[in-house]
Amino acid sequence: MHFAYLGLFRQLLSICLAVSFVLLPSKAYQDISDKTLKSLPRPGKDFDIHDGALLSPILIPRVPGTPGSTTVLNHFVNFFRTSLPTWNIEFQNSTSVTPVSNGKEIPFVNFIASRDPPWASKGDVGRLTLVAHYDSKYEPEGFIGATDSAAPCAMIMHAMRSIDDALTKKWESMKAKDHHSTLDDHVGIQVLFLDGEEAFNHWTDTDSLYGSRSLAQHWDSEVNPAMSIYKTPLSSISLFVLLDLLGAKSPTIISYYPTTHWAYQKMANVERRLRDLNMFKSGGRVWFPDSSKNEHQLLTNGRVEDDHLPFLRRGVEVLHLIDYSPSHGFPKVWHKPEDDGEHLDMDTVEDWSLLITGYAAEWMELEGFMPDTEAKRSSEDESTAKKKRSGKTEL
Repeated sequence: MHFAYLGLFRQLLSICLAVSFVLLPSKAYQDISDKTLKSLPRPGKDFDIHDGALLSPILIPRVPGTPGSTTVLNHFVNFFRTSLPTWNIEFQNSTSVTPVSNGKEIPFVNFIASRDPPWASKGDVGRLTLVAHYDSKYEPEGFIGATDSAAPCAMIMHAMRSIDDALTKKWESMKAKDHHSTLDDHVGIQVLFLDGEEAFNHWTDTDSLYGSRSLAQHWDSEVNPAMSIYKTPLSSISLFVLLDLLGAKSPTIISYYPTTHWAYQKMANVERRLRDLNMFKSGGRVWFPDSSKNEHQLLTNGRVEDDHLPFLRRGVEVLHLIDYSPSHGFPKVWHKPEDDGEHLDMDTVEDWSLLITGYAAEWMELEGFMPDTEAKRSSEDESTAKKKRSGKTEL
């Protein structure tokens, strides 16, 4: 009888969860405050293209199966193990013959990092999923791919580090108050750095998306423990947010999918508010031109092929953040040797990291838990002023 009642409870919980997703556009989360937006940290020197701790290690050729790929993968591992030690790290491996491998199987390694509420069981957590590919093109030789997609990887890393302490504080507070029994309390977050997005020769269904095709198939076939809320790891993805070709000045981000247009508008709203607070360094026009449209006004026939497709085809909800304009195409450096660190617009890169941080903090409902860096700066300024008044200013 106990197991029968437990099974019924799980079924009812799953039904409620499905209903909650129907209501998601209006009930997903509340806007975070201006105070919290003002507290968001910038990456600063960590994005220096020569020796920045986050970005510079990725600005190397990293073709799948090469030493450069391994170096960047190790960079991700070291970052999460040292800066975010509470996160769970996994790898998903596959091999494939490519048009240039002469029949040899090339390894592809997907990096997966996740953090869930400490009380949640495997299979019961819906996750905001932030995604970028970390491989670079086989040709031209020595291609870096700064916008494609070294910078997006660094943006995600910065965002996750920026919200990690707030996640801890929120979940500790909920646990202390025993407030973790509702569906909204089973929300986690995960990062996917995918391998093998680029084609080795010419883009085809088989020569592209090596890592994402493998991971989507694997997660679709892997079954969570019995009576889990989510049947598979694939179905636990609440929103698949893919970052690609980001880092050029004045990007254009189109809304491609009616079912996630509400999420696009939420992202656009955070951008607008950051601009209103004078927190964007890059200036220029707004990045999300479709934000004033409703879901019936979108140009749904102009989607760009990218790592989201194997997930989209399996029913995953996707928000595709890629710099593409129907009139101007991709950024000028796209697939050219010029797509290197020197050609990044660093103000834009930093602004993206701020925007992704704010969006993640809003999704994870971290209002009241983010560090008040503005207050800290004021305190430090006051301390410096006191030292000057007392003649104790240090050089």
